[in-house]
Amino acid sequence: MNKNIQRVTITRNRAEPLLGSCTASGDATTKVWQWGGDNMLPYALSLIARNSVAHRRIINDKANYIAGKGVVCDDSLHIVKRLISSVNGDGETLRSVIARLALDEAMFGNAFMEVVTDSQHSFLSLYHIDASKCRIARDSENVILHHDWQTFRSSEATTLPLYPTFREQEDGTLRAVVHYKDYEPMFSHYGVAPYIAGLDAAAILYKTDRWNLSRIDNSFQLSGVMMLDGIAGDEDEANRLVRIAEEKFSGNPGQVLFVLRNSSKDDSSQFIPIDSNADGDWAKLHEQAESDLVVAHSWFRSLCGLDYASGFSTDRILQEYEVALNTVILAQQEQLLEPIRDIITLIFDINASSLSIVNKPPLRSKPSYMRVWEARKADGLDYDESDPLQQLFLAEISSSKTRKTE
Repeated sequence: MNKNIQRVTITRNRAEPLLGSCTASGDATTKVWQWGGDNMLPYALSLIARNSVAHRRIINDKANYIAGKGVVCDDSLHIVKRLISSVNGDGETLRSVIARLALDEAMFGNAFMEVVTDSQHSFLSLYHIDASKCRIARDSENVILHHDWQTFRSSEATTLPLYPTFREQEDGTLRAVVHYKDYEPMFSHYGVAPYIAGLDAAAILYKTDRWNLSRIDNSFQLSGVMMLDGIAGDEDEANRLVRIAEEKFSGNPGQVLFVLRNSSKDDSSQFIPIDSNADGDWAKLHEQAESDLVVAHSWFRSLCGLDYASGFSTDRILQEYEVALNTVILAQQEQLLEPIRDIITLIFDINASSLSIVNKPPLRSKPSYMRVWEARKADGLDYDESDPLQQLFLAEISSSKTRKTE
């Protein structure tokens, strides 16, 4: 075994996130490839995720399923097992780092991970980096980190090379950044969020929620048009007429449009309500936007709690989980784990192909006391017929069926 493997240490003073200065200077937009038209797309996507209830739930649940229930590897890989339990100087587990990467991937279509080691490969640490703080440098070989891109200052920024290039830092460590990105044609420097086609649906969900809130604020009273008799010679006179109207037409309507018209002999000022019976249309609009958003995320309604109101179907949840596992979850997990396996192999010269994420369904479909081969038989899968325990189990099943038919 490589002698460096015997000296693996994960210490905070040697592996804490780098906070040095940036070697670039000048305006931010001249040093990086802009992420969005104004370089603020991550901020906009974050804001949308914070304001749309269903959108946020889908992102959170999708990230949780991708992060799984833990990370495992071959029992003989003691170093890898130690990394799984404490992957950096902050004492974070590998699963917690993967969970944050999965959340960024689901929200932004991009995720960044800092890799820290030294020239002797005596240790390895992995850190999640907030994707909203990262931009790709114009040379496409470095990542520039800044705490707030709205007030960019080169003296407060950090430059790190993109993996597989490592660069020595002032503290003697070698560092690199792994950039995960969802491929999209015509986009070379950044990935695109998987739900990009559902941004309008997320906006509709937010606006329908705001509409309901405004109705509550207005005590569910109607909007309308206030027709006022009188000629307003100036702004003060117009304000006076409005105050008179407020006194005459008390109450708290929704949105009121005040219309001033020439006075007549008889005061015919009146409030004309806009009686809308479109509540059902708004509800349908909300439901349609919700469905479109789930489709845009390539996700499933029962896995994000959107179908619980119509009944809790365990069969549907388990079926959709199996589909999600084989179409989305496993593929995303492999994307996240592949660079980590390569890095472990590079640093420690060991085969880390056994590193994998544990997946469990959201519901327990079989009793916890069932053995693996029992579950396989119950699911109609292959099993070892020569195993005496399995033969006994089959006999018990046959006897049980016989008793039921008698």
